[in-house]
Amino acid sequence: MATSGTGSRPPTIADVARAASVSRTTVSHALNGIGKVDPRTRERIKQVAAELGYRPNLRAQRLRRGEAKAIALASSMPFAVAGGASRLGFYMEVAAAAAESALLHGYALVLVPPVRSGSALYSVDIDGAIVVEPDRDDAAVAQLRERGLPYVALGRPTAEGDDSPYVDLHGGPVADLLLAHLREQGARRPALLVGAGARHSAVDARAAYLRAAAAHGWPPVVATAPEEGGEQAGYEACAALLAEHPDTDAVCALVDAFAVGAVRAVRDSGRRIPDDVMVVTRYDGLRARTCEPPLTAVDLHLDQATADAVDLLLARLRGETAATPAAATAPEPRVVPRASSLRRPPPRP
Repeated sequence: MATSGTGSRPPTIADVARAASVSRTTVSHALNGIGKVDPRTRERIKQVAAELGYRPNLRAQRLRRGEAKAIALASSMPFAVAGGASRLGFYMEVAAAAAESALLHGYALVLVPPVRSGSALYSVDIDGAIVVEPDRDDAAVAQLRERGLPYVALGRPTAEGDDSPYVDLHGGPVADLLLAHLREQGARRPALLVGAGARHSAVDARAAYLRAAAAHGWPPVVATAPEEGGEQAGYEACAALLAEHPDTDAVCALVDAFAVGAVRAVRDSGRRIPDDVMVVTRYDGLRARTCEPPLTAVDLHLDQATADAVDLLLARLRGETAATPAAATAPEPRVVPRASSLRRPPPRP
């Protein structure tokens, strides 16, 4: 078995070269998969390095290559809707999946808090970023562009001229699924509650809702609430909606924080859920599952969608722009029916 003869000192690339009887350059090329090294020599060097317990100096490698080997997860979405008090919402589920996928490719993930103007995103040492559901005038996108860094959007960008790669989260089809579910449960005058911005989920849902209203003959009722207001903003918007449109029999609140606020507003108005007013939401996360009653929501397959976003970004970092698709599509969303909307037994499989 090879020995370094270095005592307790960690083995270096020179120790590997000495033990394998090759030059340090050959060791470097063999372990980094570059240069022209005979395959048998490459395998022998890797075996010697493993026996010695050699670990490459990642910081030195990054400095030589001019890479940070890190990507960021960024969004302008406030934690009031993206995370909540527990910080275990939509954004953190995406972060966990992104961190796992990035690490498999040798990259670290930098989690950036909600990006506003003047954010520290300018000073984070990264190679690129995934931007979660960018708004029309998204601060994270603006800062990344100013730095000349590539990015991929998780969710269709809504800004004009933004041709960055993205993963489609099915904004319109998700709304279609929720509205179809509400109709199956007997809703005839559903209302839509969305964020006041222009994220794809709100834009696409509004278009899908208006199409459904025209097709089924119900009067369209669309309310908006500011994202930064979180649950309380959803409560106030829903309370005003019910006061102005007392015959509303269902609320499709796309943001889960708004949906939890809507549940309180329905109850405070003296109505019952789901008998008088049903409530559904888009994201099947902790808020939806722990609300009382639990909220009907949609499985967005965020783990796979996020992994696809990481793959798109790394392909761009490798310079594979010609072979990189302009968009990837997340798996088909699926409604998860719960007590907030179930007036009738679910159909048998």
